[in-house]
Formats: sequence, structure tokens, C-alpha cells
Amino acid sequence: MTLALLGFATVLLFIFLIMTKRMSAAAALIAVPIVGGLLAGAGPGLGDMMLKGIVDVAPIATMLAFAVLYFAVMMDSGLFDPLVNRILAIVGDDPIRIAIGTMALSSLVSLDGDGTTTALIVITSMLPLYRAIGMNPLILAMLLGSSNAIMNLLPWGGPSARAAAAVKADLVHDVFLPLVPAMLIALAALAALAWWFGTRERARLGWQAGAGARPAPPIATDRPERRPRLFWFNLLLTAGLMAGMVTGIAPLPVLIMGALAVALTVNYPKLSDQRDRIAAHADNVVMVVVLIFAAGAFTGIMGGTGMTDAMARAMLAGVPDTLGPYLAPITALLALPLTFVMSNDAYYFGVVPVLAQAGGAYGIPAEAIARASLMGGPVHSLSPLLAPVYLACGLLGVDVADAQRFALKYAVGISLVMTLAAIITGAIPLAT
Repeated sequence: MTLALLGFATVLLFIFLIMTKRMSAAAALIAVPIVGGLLAGAGPGLGDMMLKGIVDVAPIATMLAFAVLYFAVMMDSGLFDPLVNRILAIVGDDPIRIAIGTMALSSLVSLDGDGTTTALIVITSMLPLYRAIGMNPLILAMLLGSSNAIMNLLPWGGPSARAAAAVKADLVHDVFLPLVPAMLIALAALAALAWWFGTRERARLGWQAGAGARPAPPIATDRPERRPRLFWFNLLLTAGLMAGMVTGIAPLPVLIMGALAVALTVNYPKLSDQRDRIAAHADNVVMVVVLIFAAGAFTGIMGGTGMTDAMARAMLAGVPDTLGPYLAPITALLALPLTFVMSNDAYYFGVVPVLAQAGGAYGIPAEAIARASLMGGPVHSLSPLLAPVYLACGLLGVDVADAQRFALKYAVGISLVMTLAAIITGAIPLAT
């Protein structure tokens, strides 16, 4: 119990420090768990724990570093200019259509099941629209994260597979298919939220239909770094990269690194131009990599000291016997805070099996617990331990804490809507 309390205190202190901007996310991710680990008596082993966590995230950090550079080079070369200008022509300067378009594009791109790829494609496509008319980029971050989280429940998305494996259930028939109606309802609720965001932005920007106010200008194509004559080459290169991601022909970091080498060499043959392009985006790369390694150190200490396991068991011990028959919806509600402060592996393979075992004592099927454990996806998309969060905020040029403060309440709402829809449609039993 002492270890669990220390774990909760560590997590809460970390959240408090970054949400109130008393420490940067990178500093808090490193300093806070070190203090917690020292208080837990793990001083001599903290170094090994941190290194293990860093090694675990090293492939992700490598991939993100080169991915940021690759897509930055593609933006600099003008690859996305025709697409952005086409979307501008379709949606005009209407914030409602832009917000709904963001949600629709995010959902479509999320079909590949990879949050990083989704963030890269959606942000590079939509951010110029937001900047052109002055819309709040935090809206983009919120709609992107929740759309991706809902679509990530697809069998190849990751969370569903983890949940099914944790309770030894059939992935498609026992876990995914019963959730499809709830997913559709959650997407409809998110579309409604996008409409509301757009309506509010209309009022803030003074937009009026047909008034011609605040026209969205086309993206400039005559900047020195633009390479319009290489558009088709860059398009084919990016399409090949995406195909490689989907087919898994090679590890993702290898694909990104190779694509960046080709893109830099072909678009900017002069070494000075290559250095300029890398230097122009160095800040984003450094920040993303530092945060990912810091998050690895955080999870390494929390897991290595046993605080993560102790926290999970303490929360289960706090559930009274009278609430046992309601453990499925309780699991759905617990998923919101737990997935925010825990990694996917720690949650699905550490907490969910314990919940499923406890639910079995009350006649709750293990697959029902697995489905309930997935309800925190939209909240999880804002977790400070999630790599795409830092990538998205870096590309958007916003602070992680600002994005969390803005989006968390809406993500909780979407998670609750999906939970209620799952209960109504029978995917999650209310009681046994």
C-alpha cells in the first residue's frame, strides 16, 4: 500500500507540475520519478531502470526524429501545397467545414492504425488552413487525437489486440465486433463536437456566410525552398513510404531514415541547402527526442520500482464487494485515468488481467472486461507518456500542457459517450 501511495503521489505531482507550468514536461518526466524512486528505496537501481526505459523507446525516438525531418522537408518542398489549396477551395474560410473536415480526414487516415502517421499527415495537411483563417490549432489537436483513438480500436490498431491477448479472448468476434456500434456513435458525437467548435470559431472570427470576409489565401508556391518541378517525385516517394509503413516491408525507423536521405539529396543537392533545411526544423526534432527519452526514463522507474503494479492492485482493492456486479462499467470508468497515466503495455497486461479475474468472480465474461478496458482511448490520446502527443504538439507549435488543458474535458466527454453507447448496445454489461 505504501508503494501504491508513493506511485499515486509521483504521478499526481508530475501532472500538477506540467499542468501548472511549474516545470517543463521534459524536466518533470526525469526529476519527479527519480524522487519517487529514491523514496521507494530503489536508489542503487535507478540508473538501470532509466536505461531500460530509454532503450525501450529508442526505436520510437529514432523514428520520430527522422519522421519530423522528412515531412518538414516535404512541406518545405511544396508537396502539400496543391492538396491544401484544393481543400481551401472546397471548404473556403468556413470554420465549421474545416473542423468537420479535420475530424473526417483524421478518421480516414487513422485506418492504418498508426497514431504517428496520422498526426504527420493530418497536421501537415490541415494546419495551413487553420493558420490561414486564424482558427485555434488546439481544436485540430483535439479532433485529431480523439478521431485516432476511436479508430485505433480496429483489430490492427493495437489496444484491441492487447486487450484480447490480456484476457485470452478472440480479437475480432469477442472484442472488436461488439464495439462497432459504440465506435460509430462516438464518431457521430465527435462530428457534432467539431460542428460546435466550428460554430464557436465562426463567432470569434466574425465569419459570415457569403460575406467574403477573411478569405483563405492560397499557400504561396514561390518561396526559395519550394521545388514544384519535383512534385511528382516527392509524391511517389511519400506514397512509397506510406505503402512501406502499411505492409511492414522494413522497420519503420529504417524506412523513414532512407526516405529522408533520398528526399534531401534529390530536393536539395547542395550541402548548404540540406544543412539549412535540417537547421530550420532542429528545434522540433530536439524537443520531440528529448521528451520521448524522458518519458522512457519515467516509465522505466515506475515499472522497475513496482509502483505501477502496486497502483493497479490498490485501485482494485478499493472496489467494495457490493459494486462487484458492476465491475464492467467500473472498468470502463477506471480506463480514463489509468490509460492517461500508464503505458499501453503496463495497463493492458498489468491491470486488465487482474480486472478480468476479479470480474470472473461475479460472472462477468472476460471479453466484456476487455471491451470495457478500451473506453479510455480518447483520454489516452492526451497521455504525457504517448509519443504522438509530443510529435503533434511540436508540429502545431503548441505546449503539451496547453493542449491537455484544452482537450482533456472534451476527450473525457467522448469517452463517456462511447461508454454509454457500449452499455446501451450490450457491448458492456451494466451489471450481472
